[in-house]
Amino acid sequence: MDLELTPAEEAYRDRLRVWLDDHLVGEYRNYLGVGGPADNTAWDVRIEWEKELAAAGYLGITWPVEYGGQGGTLNQELIFHIEHARVRAPYWAGVHGRDLFGPTLLHHGSEEQKRRFLPAICRVEELWGQGFSEPNAGSDLAGVRTTAHLEGDEWVINGQKIWMTFGMHADWMYVLCRTNPDAPKHKGLSLLLVPADQDGIEVRAIRNLANGREFAEVFFTDARTTSDLVVGGVDGGWGVVMSALGTERAGATVLPYQMKFEQEMKDLIDVVRRRGSEGDPVVRQQLAKSWSGLQIIRWMTARTLAAAVQGDELGPESSISKIFWSHWHRSFGELVMSLRGPEGLIVGDGYHPDLLQKAFLDSRAETIYGGADQIQHNIVGERVLGLAREPR
Repeated sequence: MDLELTPAEEAYRDRLRVWLDDHLVGEYRNYLGVGGPADNTAWDVRIEWEKELAAAGYLGITWPVEYGGQGGTLNQELIFHIEHARVRAPYWAGVHGRDLFGPTLLHHGSEEQKRRFLPAICRVEELWGQGFSEPNAGSDLAGVRTTAHLEGDEWVINGQKIWMTFGMHADWMYVLCRTNPDAPKHKGLSLLLVPADQDGIEVRAIRNLANGREFAEVFFTDARTTSDLVVGGVDGGWGVVMSALGTERAGATVLPYQMKFEQEMKDLIDVVRRRGSEGDPVVRQQLAKSWSGLQIIRWMTARTLAAAVQGDELGPESSISKIFWSHWHRSFGELVMSLRGPEGLIVGDGYHPDLLQKAFLDSRAETIYGGADQIQHNIVGERVLGLAREPR
């Protein structure tokens, strides 16, 4: 993404480049390009790197100063993402607190909640897990069965959540619960903030196809949190969750994914050159088609971010973007394996795939998480094309 920078922004970029050159050294250079919004590789190293970013003022760039942020501009945030990706620095670990839960709390949280939780996120002192999906309510979040009821000044929570990214590392969880069983499905939900370190919570890691363990299932058995830790009001959770999902599909992770895709494309071109097949017309056509799709992702991301700058509400654009980039990346992963040939089937000791192999394996799930493909098509069909709603 190309930005037209003011002199002040150019100076900001130059300072950031110097800082990255000075700090991306030693052990950090052993993990260039490692990690992502749904990848827990080299977790401890990434935590330490994130703390260095925090100390230098490169986290929470656009957040208000009173909540631990820097009070900066969106362009400064974009500059950070671009330069961080350019040098292939390890991806930070606190993405689900700072990039997903944090913006949600900024919009919907109480003043006390903001002052309590946001500075700790910016200082990398507390990590968060998202408790939305359940075994029988993944894409249909209105069907969640995890319950919460008040006992005195505490909520008592029972149920199960699934696919909680980085759940085994979470200090806190933001959990969608049914607090009014008599209300219509969408009306009886609340978003509770729950401390993870308690006897009533059991976290079990799930190993995925790429041998990663970033997902977890979480069991709540009389887990507790205080009555004031409700975001958006009791039975007001549906609107808060829709806001959080809009953030996830539109801005919070799309730009980091895009920057990761661009690096993967460069790596694939390097593979093609190393194999001496850059002159093959079929290979060139395949690469050109994939590169063109990546440019479309860049422009979609730019459109979304421009809307954010102007303060516009995001509509179905985020669903269109999600459909496109997830399908593009899946096709890209298949192209990677095709162009690498037999070497693409060889992995390291202990079944440790390299970055391009992980791109292929991880992309198989990207049409599911963050909003399943079928749900995104329904949103586009109903809200853009004006088609009849799906029978319920």
